[in-house]
Amino acid sequence: MHLLTPVAELKGVGPVTAKKLADAGLETAGDIINFLPFRYDDFTVTTRIADLVPGKVTIAARCEKVQVRSVRRGLTITTATLADDSGKITAVWFNQPYRAQQLQSQDEFYFSGELAFSYNKYQITNPSVEKFAQVPASGSRLTPVYHQVKGLKQQLVRKVLREVEPLIPFMPETLPEELLQREGLLERGEALQAVHFPKNTDDIEAGRRRIAFEEVFSLLLAAQYNKSAHHSLAARPVAFNAAYVRNIVDTLPFQLTGAQRRAAWDIFQDIAKDRPMNRLMQGDVGAGKTVVAALVASLLAHHDFQTAIMAPTEILAQQHASSIAKLLAPHGISVGLLTASVKGAARQELLARIAAGEVDIIVGTHALIQDSVTFKNLNLVVVDEQHRFGVAQRQALLEKGDTMPHLLAMTATPIPRSLALTVYGELDSTVIDELPAGRRPIHTKIWNPVSRRRLDEAVKEEVAAGRQAYVICPLIDENADNDKRSVEAELQRLRNSILGTYRIGLLHGRLKAAEKDAVMRQFSAGEIDILVSTTVVEVGVDVPNATVMVIENADHFGLSQLHQLRGRVGRGQHQSYCHLVMSSSQKPSRRLQEIERSTDGFHLAEVDLQLRGPGEIYGRMQHGALRLQVASLGDSRLIARAQKAAAWFCESGQDISQYPELAAAVEKCQRITTLN
Repeated sequence: MHLLTPVAELKGVGPVTAKKLADAGLETAGDIINFLPFRYDDFTVTTRIADLVPGKVTIAARCEKVQVRSVRRGLTITTATLADDSGKITAVWFNQPYRAQQLQSQDEFYFSGELAFSYNKYQITNPSVEKFAQVPASGSRLTPVYHQVKGLKQQLVRKVLREVEPLIPFMPETLPEELLQREGLLERGEALQAVHFPKNTDDIEAGRRRIAFEEVFSLLLAAQYNKSAHHSLAARPVAFNAAYVRNIVDTLPFQLTGAQRRAAWDIFQDIAKDRPMNRLMQGDVGAGKTVVAALVASLLAHHDFQTAIMAPTEILAQQHASSIAKLLAPHGISVGLLTASVKGAARQELLARIAAGEVDIIVGTHALIQDSVTFKNLNLVVVDEQHRFGVAQRQALLEKGDTMPHLLAMTATPIPRSLALTVYGELDSTVIDELPAGRRPIHTKIWNPVSRRRLDEAVKEEVAAGRQAYVICPLIDENADNDKRSVEAELQRLRNSILGTYRIGLLHGRLKAAEKDAVMRQFSAGEIDILVSTTVVEVGVDVPNATVMVIENADHFGLSQLHQLRGRVGRGQHQSYCHLVMSSSQKPSRRLQEIERSTDGFHLAEVDLQLRGPGEIYGRMQHGALRLQVASLGDSRLIARAQKAAAWFCESGQDISQYPELAAAVEKCQRITTLN
């Protein structure tokens, strides 16, 4: 047996088990060793049922009664009565009907889970279950729990691991000895032994610390290599012209904020170099990122270079084209709009003008990357809401330049610093952390659903004063099995309420693109007073007259999404309001309390990372799956250490080819995180 031995050749693994392991990506003995536990059940200390207190509990008990019932399609509830010599307690499992068969015997089991007061009684919810006889009577009772391999029980996974345990000391080292000593880390084989077969909690902690470091180190080293490779490319520099830029700034109808000036200066310095800029500009909703992009594009136009600005929606592209043209047209700068709606002769004429270099700034959607679009002198690509585009789409636009254009990626979804370092480690980062002068903070309030009449009156007061309102619902249609509100039902409720005399519009994802655009144009033009919508307006058109945002079932939305929705208002001179309506009369969650308390998107992004972990936040960024088994991208201390170590690795001239497994991990991370 060796690390490349197929799992089918391991003792106790038949063809069916081997197929299921292979489907989960576990094809060799080495793959099995690298499949790590995500938590541990501690059966070292058990509590008598009579002595239980709410919280994490472990009991040794037998099952007196068990039943399974289907509540609705897709949901089963398994309920068991557990007993020991001191008393009885109820255990409940959701969508785990196999527990009934497991507990039929009169054997004694360990149950480990969360005890809480629910449905008028104390019960243990979704506890893990281990047969008493299968847990060691002496030594460690820390039982590793692995992610579910479909169709395989935990005991079988552990059995296969015991078969390959003799190979663990032979797992190749992936980090230099000097780095292990500097960071006080276990060797790789020791770490894997500690996490699979821990003697105590110290073993688990030391093993996981080593593996987490390796995972983040690989990611940051990949970012360093990507950055170095990018810096080796050639670009056409754009010389800074202070007099020209000052003239543009002086004619703006508003004052730039200090943060906008700093961001513009960062970019001007980047594009003056003979290597391509690769910068991420983060700014909260309404911080004025588009103005900075327009200012930079004007300098390129002055040097006869073209700029392409790609937005994720047609409405947003139209908005950008309109606002940029107003700012720059007085200076003789030509702005074009290319979307799917531009057709026929108008499209052919625009394409010809772009190819001839007669259009300085071309704003558009995915239409920009079509083969028919040819630029004469493209030298700057701006990607707005960049996480909504895949790597291939950004790459296709960059390839429209004869040489590599400068890249400015923009996002209004603030990214926690630790996440930005890892996911966007190859980019230079600029943060616009000031709102333009005159912007008033949005008043945010949590509402109990029983107070809906008072809320309607608050909305009516604003609409009667000539303002407009959004009402956001999570569903399109009513669902009897769901307490979430739908846009269809809310539309009818509003028509029958004190707001029924006003013009109410409807917007949701099932409408055709042309229908959605028509509704948003009506709302922008003030022809709709109240827009009932799903979250399709999360990133959308700028309506300065909209001062009210009502979010139904606000407790069902993520923190950053609530903040994005709130950012649809507060864009004009009038005071704006965001009303968060709870699904029930329960106490508001920390998530809602935080957004009621703060309008700082960067603070909320950090809170969101704490509450949800990085998986969901990272998942929106379309870079592929990192699949970190141990490390948390929210661990800023770990990331700081790994970043320092990655810099040392590069600066000290280490040869990555000496560590084949590290090289493979880094190459994978390079493919996942690279932006171009």
